Amino acid sequence: MEYVKLGPTGLDVSPVCLGCMSFGAPDRGTHEWTLDEEHSRPLIRQAVESGINFFDTANVYSDGTSEEFVGRALADFARREEIVLATKVYGGMRQGPNAHGLSRKAIFTEIDNSLRRLGTDYVDLYQIHRWDPDTPIEETMEALHDIVKSGRARYIGASSMYAWQFSKAQFTAERHGWTKFVTMQNHYNLLYREEEREMLPLCADQGVGVIPWSPLARGRLTRDWDESSARSRTDAFGKTLYSDADRHIAEEVAKIAGERGIPRAQVALAWLMGRPAVTAPIVGPTKAHHISDAVAALEVALTAEEVERLESPYVPHPVLGLS
Repeated sequence: MEYVKLGPTGLDVSPVCLGCMSFGAPDRGTHEWTLDEEHSRPLIRQAVESGINFFDTANVYSDGTSEEFVGRALADFARREEIVLATKVYGGMRQGPNAHGLSRKAIFTEIDNSLRRLGTDYVDLYQIHRWDPDTPIEETMEALHDIVKSGRARYIGASSMYAWQFSKAQFTAERHGWTKFVTMQNHYNLLYREEEREMLPLCADQGVGVIPWSPLARGRLTRDWDESSARSRTDAFGKTLYSDADRHIAEEVAKIAGERGIPRAQVALAWLMGRPAVTAPIVGPTKAHHISDAVAALEVALTAEEVERLESPYVPHPVLGLS
């Protein structure tokens, strides 16, 4: 595994990030397709043994049990100083006032809860899961800065927002001498490329690392278009992201994979890994070959003609995934 720097930092990360939304108690939260702890641990161990050192989860994944599973597994399979551990804050973890969002109170409560579940005294990357329209950005950025200065997080990142919002947050931090975001975790794949209009050029210009979520479009790029999975049948949010207009791209992925004699996932990931500004796609595995395909994709170099075939059928989408 050849490691890369995370955005403008000196932090070394694997060019594949293991997305941990796949791990968590199926009867907790809204992801009934997740793997329980017994079935999560072998995949986390496989990732570590494959050289992946970058792990991303969130407080809301399976009502906190994702953080618990990941924390226990990494404590058994890896050295903490070699692991880059990321989690997120924004979503509600309980009912009642101050239960979600990016107020100072919510952020300070949730970082401590996440650290307890993860079994560590710091995270390497603490990310805001979405933009909070109900909290002044000054309050959020100062609270995140104080989290970093307290030692509970090494760096901060953001996820899924408009480019003007991200720019405003960065400007606010710079103006006050506070910690700035070093990463953007956004929705980006062959079926959804709207981020190329504003967010990706902004990140490239500012040196921000891009760690896209859903790099395989909820599995749409890895199977026949009309084929479903346990996740696709129960993932209400995922059903809003793609349409039949995207079928032609998925079919082109299949053709190129067939010509090369490799899995479709490797083709789709190789395309994403070759995009400017992308540091590490976040791959959420539920099977061992999902990890091996992600690592193998690092060695796949698509030709200019193949890239043209993959990109030319693209149809513009409405902005999705920001809420």
